[in-house]
Amino acid sequence: MATTTRPAPTVGFDLDMTLIDSRPGIRACYLALTERTGTYVDADLAVTRLGPPLEQELANWFPADEIAATAELYRAMYPTYAVAATPALPGAREAIAAVREAGGRAIVVTAKYEPNAKLHLEHLGMEPDAVIGDLWAERKAVALREHGADVYVGDHLGDVRGARTAGACSVAVASGPCSEEELRAAGADAVLSDLTEFPEWLAAYREGLDAARA
Repeated sequence: MATTTRPAPTVGFDLDMTLIDSRPGIRACYLALTERTGTYVDADLAVTRLGPPLEQELANWFPADEIAATAELYRAMYPTYAVAATPALPGAREAIAAVREAGGRAIVVTAKYEPNAKLHLEHLGMEPDAVIGDLWAERKAVALREHGADVYVGDHLGDVRGARTAGACSVAVASGPCSEEELRAAGADAVLSDLTEFPEWLAAYREGLDAARA
């Protein structure tokens, strides 16, 4: 017997350049890090390639034996310099609301240091059902599977890989460093210009699941 009840989705969202425009805050923190350590970091360049773990970026500027300590310093400085300077991206709040209105759960899975990720969301008044940090690319699949995510939304090729590894539908938004063409080529199931298009996409996705179940 066919059912007309739409499944309630669990949707995972990346944070940097998906829900928030973290470039101003991260730029400010890198400038402060340069002043604190005396080691030059090209902050304008660094914010064009957000997504991978902090240590990968620091490796471009610091000797290998200094990266762990510098990452710890950066994360300690981050709340002072980055949180208040970081706005939500267009459609971010509405995307989370769309999941909730569908009866689903919205989680955040990010490579960012988890305490700092939570500070961003608290500052912006966004309240996902769970926040899981310190996971990048394929490792994001650990949290996505644990929470039963049907969909994962992100802006980076690594986010596409994480979704596919988890067996989740990969929705890519071209609001970060990767173009729509790159995201499609990486295997994203859907590519949106930004999160303002997500509520309509989610409604169509759920209708498609209904049709498949009928």
